Amino acid sequence: MSWIQPVANGLRSDHPVPGLPFINDERLPLDNPDAIERTGRNQGEGLWGRTDPLPDGGWVAFTTETKNRAYAWAVHQHPTYGRTVLLIRDQDMSDLHHDWTYGRNGFLYRHGGYWWDGTAWHRPGQVVDRAYENYDARPVEDAVTVTAADLLTHPGEPGNARIMKIADFTALDEPLPHWRDHLALWAASRRPGALPLDRCVIDLRAPELQPARLVDRTGLAQIAGLAPDDLPDPKYGRSKLPVPQTETAEGPRWSEPVARDWAEQHRRVHGPQTLLSATTAFGTQQPRGLVADHNRLTKIISDVLKDPDSPQRKSGFKRGKTTPEESAAQLAWWPAVALSDDTDGFIPVAALRTTLVEAVVGGLAEDVERAGKKNRAGVSLGDIRRDVVKLLDWYILREPDGTPVLFGEICLLARVRLGLEPRDVGDLLRRSLHLDSELDGETVDALLDLALPPSAKRAEDR
Repeated sequence: MSWIQPVANGLRSDHPVPGLPFINDERLPLDNPDAIERTGRNQGEGLWGRTDPLPDGGWVAFTTETKNRAYAWAVHQHPTYGRTVLLIRDQDMSDLHHDWTYGRNGFLYRHGGYWWDGTAWHRPGQVVDRAYENYDARPVEDAVTVTAADLLTHPGEPGNARIMKIADFTALDEPLPHWRDHLALWAASRRPGALPLDRCVIDLRAPELQPARLVDRTGLAQIAGLAPDDLPDPKYGRSKLPVPQTETAEGPRWSEPVARDWAEQHRRVHGPQTLLSATTAFGTQQPRGLVADHNRLTKIISDVLKDPDSPQRKSGFKRGKTTPEESAAQLAWWPAVALSDDTDGFIPVAALRTTLVEAVVGGLAEDVERAGKKNRAGVSLGDIRRDVVKLLDWYILREPDGTPVLFGEICLLARVRLGLEPRDVGDLLRRSLHLDSELDGETVDALLDLALPPSAKRAEDR
């Protein structure tokens, strides 16, 4: 999920974000999403608005703030949990719209992307589950929801706070000091019929978010099994790091579970390529299948060059300063690359991947159909055909970084088309590769641990 940092709360929001100021939102027609959209939509250059219904009821609405065009209003109306009104930067409108409408990751976000869906808190979405085309939802252990009533047990001083106006508003660089005073002013401004304070969600508390338990870059690297210098550069690769739970004078800090999730996704992205790599004749690391093709072609060409009766030998190639083996390695490299290069290679790799997905899913469809004809309650999945496993081997040895997408699409289509559970499909892939793959069993297990979607693995394998 994207992490949108709001800059202020609307005064009529039911769930204020801690540390942010309150803005007078009386100009927003909060009971009419279409009117919110029309406030900005097609009202002039640089202005926009949008509204959409939500699948489970309620709606979202957005509009550029016409009096301060750097910002936009974002409104989430939930049929049970009330209204969220945020002021965001105008360029963040589409990202927050996507998260609220399609993200399936709740509607309240705190501490760098921890999200609440009305019933439970979850960690920021980082580990991709391609069988569901979403991030794996991971609950926060021992999470406690903090409400406005909780915070106002010790009341603030509303006279020390003020409600800001949008026309001259500029986002603050630091959280407001004495924010409880501002919360008290917000509470005093609540209108009759508003959501009770004990249902207004403000924040999350959990052991993993205690400042003493957060980790810095060194801790993140250690959890990921990387050298600190191998982490993305903090200046130029910040977007490749997890969003921090807090910023300190010494740098960002992450919760340990967030760091572990990021490390898991990092291994999923980079692990298959590392696992299935080999050293070339030039001392570089490349996919194992490409190295095997290169070595095979090197031997073929080398044998030809050593043959005194071959036309190639008589052509004068031997006059070079390299040995036949070195010359052969040079000659063989690009043919080997072409064998697994989808651009203009000998084999259409992308088409092969599609064929593999359809072949595996087609075999599963036969199992489902057979169970239906025999009126069986469950579906018994037969092993993937040996020839298909052979092609799976060819593909993953030459495109190891594409393996998570391949397995994820198989699990996704099996679930959507056939109603099969991803973990049953994952069991089938594991069993079939153990039976017929040229990879050894230890490598098969390591690859599947890295490349299968989380929902396709048994609890004991996670």
